[in-house]
Amino acid sequence: MATDRKSRYLASVYGLGISLGVAFLVMLIMIFIMSKAPMQTLYYFFVGPLMNKYYLGNMLNAAAPLILTGLGISFAFKSSMFNLGGEGQVYVGGLAATAVCLMIPEMSAVIGIPLSLAAALGAGALVAGLSGYFKYKWKTDELISTFLISNALIFIVDNLITGVLHDPESSLLVSRKIAEQFWFLKILLPSNLNISILFILLLAVLAYFYLFKTHQGYEMRITGLSPEFARYGGINVKKYFLIPMVLSGGLHGLAGAVSVMGTQHMLFKGFSGGMGWNGIAVALIARNHPIAVIPAALFFAYIEAGAKSAMINSDVTMEIAAVVQAVVFYLITAKVIQDLAARRSVKV
Repeated sequence: MATDRKSRYLASVYGLGISLGVAFLVMLIMIFIMSKAPMQTLYYFFVGPLMNKYYLGNMLNAAAPLILTGLGISFAFKSSMFNLGGEGQVYVGGLAATAVCLMIPEMSAVIGIPLSLAAALGAGALVAGLSGYFKYKWKTDELISTFLISNALIFIVDNLITGVLHDPESSLLVSRKIAEQFWFLKILLPSNLNISILFILLLAVLAYFYLFKTHQGYEMRITGLSPEFARYGGINVKKYFLIPMVLSGGLHGLAGAVSVMGTQHMLFKGFSGGMGWNGIAVALIARNHPIAVIPAALFFAYIEAGAKSAMINSDVTMEIAAVVQAVVFYLITAKVIQDLAARRSVKV
């Protein structure tokens, strides 16, 4: 048993190493093809995010919501549920937090911030929980329902941003700014890194204890591995159609609130910027392990920050980050890499 576990672990590490290695190789080839100064581009890509407090802090700040969405996807995947609606849940969470902050501009931060976070968490949980409930009640495919509901909500929120929430004094498609007392405390000026990162790291640890150290977490994992086995073992399998989706949606909603209250201080059209989709890649890289989600999110944030730095200081575009992320996503989900890694680990 211990040998099998070690082999699976080695296969996972080999597979991840091969995937990341190929992704970076693709990036190197692209830079040498696209850039007239490839060595300068490479320098700013790899060193740029760590050059000073501003770049380093902003990279860590970009990783914070990705940790939340990665955790949310991990909860769903651990119980064999599929949440493709992360983007809409982030959007709705940001909307809920913004709406509460705008409704109580004179309220103290001690009350206003927990209220806003609770609203974001509840909104995200409700949206994803609906898909879980539909599956619980009518066996509706959550893969389809989360995606469709999410897409519909994005249009609704966009409409609100350009409608009732729109800031009349701005020519941009943004809401009014939330009151300053609701802004999260910055901890590495002049960057946007704020105190929420500490709570998010704590949340990842709590998620680990919930999944691996509690009875409900054990039942969730068993249901994810084999629903039939779980059913014969007396586990209420249908319960785990609902609970993981509620948790997943709640975490996505929190990611939206953290973006608004920690970084943007307002809602603007398209503010989620792919957080929901990137959360899937983060969870896949981390193999749905709550602690491993942290370095996986940092990796994604590093790639984005490196691409921005290279774009500003050299002659490549931001799309290079999207290509690297897409290659990682493809290779992580490709069975051929995992099979190669498994054979390699057996030989070892």
